Amino acid sequence: MKNTMKKLVLAAASIVAVATLAGCSSKTVVSMKGGKITQDEYYKEMKKSTSGQSTLQTLIITKALENQYGSKVSKAKVTKEYNSFKKQYGTNFSSVLASNSLTASQLKENIRTNMLTEAALKANKKITSKKLAAQWKTYEPKVEVQYILSKTKADAEAVIKQLNAGEDFAKVAKAKSIDKTTKNNGGKLGTKFDDTDTSLNSDFKAAAFKLKTGEYTKTPVKTSDGYQVIRMINNPGKGKMSDHTADLKKRIYNTWLSDSTVMQQVLAKVIKKANVDIKDSDLKNVLSSYTSASSSAK
Repeated sequence: MKNTMKKLVLAAASIVAVATLAGCSSKTVVSMKGGKITQDEYYKEMKKSTSGQSTLQTLIITKALENQYGSKVSKAKVTKEYNSFKKQYGTNFSSVLASNSLTASQLKENIRTNMLTEAALKANKKITSKKLAAQWKTYEPKVEVQYILSKTKADAEAVIKQLNAGEDFAKVAKAKSIDKTTKNNGGKLGTKFDDTDTSLNSDFKAAAFKLKTGEYTKTPVKTSDGYQVIRMINNPGKGKMSDHTADLKKRIYNTWLSDSTVMQQVLAKVIKKANVDIKDSDLKNVLSSYTSASSSAK
């Protein structure tokens, strides 16, 4: 999940504790020899701690998001995303939840909070035509390639000579590629990729995007693995920007969701609109990081 949104989904148990304590402060939390610990005592200590203040901040923001954007996030949307997670992890789903200290219901709550946060972003920060054009400039559609990996530049150049002579790329890959994971499949990478892919070498991607369908690199491409000769199996081309507006906007919003400065300013607007009035004088500054962000954003 995005770093900014992590603030909104952590410490669920502590949030419940804060809500409970606020309502019935005289009840006993712990009884023991020598006395007892009341909810009031616990609350006083908790509010002094960084984690306690962070929990209150999270609770305020979550309630504000729910109040302002709850109607935009349906139960069906949350369930659909939840089922997507289940399908992605398959039989490992339960163990993945456990390793992240989550229950199924907590994951659904997290998904909902993330969707509310995204709704707040879209409502409070608009994409300009200039920003859209800048995103289009770097946009590349999903392409499919095959490649031949060589240990040396000389070996890669020899491969290119064979291809220039008309030899079949897949056959040369099986015979000459040192990449054991792809050579027997004719050098096919196996998955399509676009400019947002972070798993591939940047030089590899840059060289691939220059190729049209059926073309291969005429000079070796140096990467951390060695020297590559890349062939384009399918490049649909960028086409017109108007055909990709929705995808471009999605990319921009995803980038902003990962930007702590942007999200702090967005959440500052959400908090301001909520007219938050903190009654406890010891907690008056719990939202100071957001109120200062609101002032600097003006």
